[in-house]
Amino acid sequence: MTTMKTELLDLLTELHERFPLDEEKILVIGCSASEVLGKTIGKAGSIDVAAEFIDAFLSLRDRTGVHLAFQGCEHINRALTVERRTQKQFGLTEVTVVPIRAAGGAMSEKAYEHLDTPCVVESIQADAGIDIGSTLIGMHLKPVAIPVRLSSKQLGEAYVTFAITRPKLIGGPRAHYPAK
Repeated sequence: MTTMKTELLDLLTELHERFPLDEEKILVIGCSASEVLGKTIGKAGSIDVAAEFIDAFLSLRDRTGVHLAFQGCEHINRALTVERRTQKQFGLTEVTVVPIRAAGGAMSEKAYEHLDTPCVVESIQADAGIDIGSTLIGMHLKPVAIPVRLSSKQLGEAYVTFAITRPKLIGGPRAHYPAK
């Protein structure tokens, strides 16, 4: 397990180097522990996998200040576990549920146990995201989402996709945009 935790930490560091994450940004996390183990999504959630990964995500938060949002599974309508300060800072709508492995997923359950003041919110518009095992985080990303290719596309047996967002470009042929 510690190998996967190290791989995740490396990928999160790589993402942060490409797209600086800080206290003004939200990172949405979708994670199928089942897929990490090579099983069908939603069928073999592993608290052990979630425990390894939560440490990596909390380490990133502690280093950068980024707000974390852990997407739950379809059984809780993909609601997100966040810190109370995130809910307040971004004006997010709280819902009443406690994620568990069978309804929310192992990662959301572990996040709820390990965040200082956890709460669950209905939806979010995150600045960046990581999708481990095709959990479909797109509904929780700001428009316009841009895929990011990092050095690895896998954690355990799960395919991993990273995304960042940018503001929409508006205007026509005469519009000008700031240089990056």
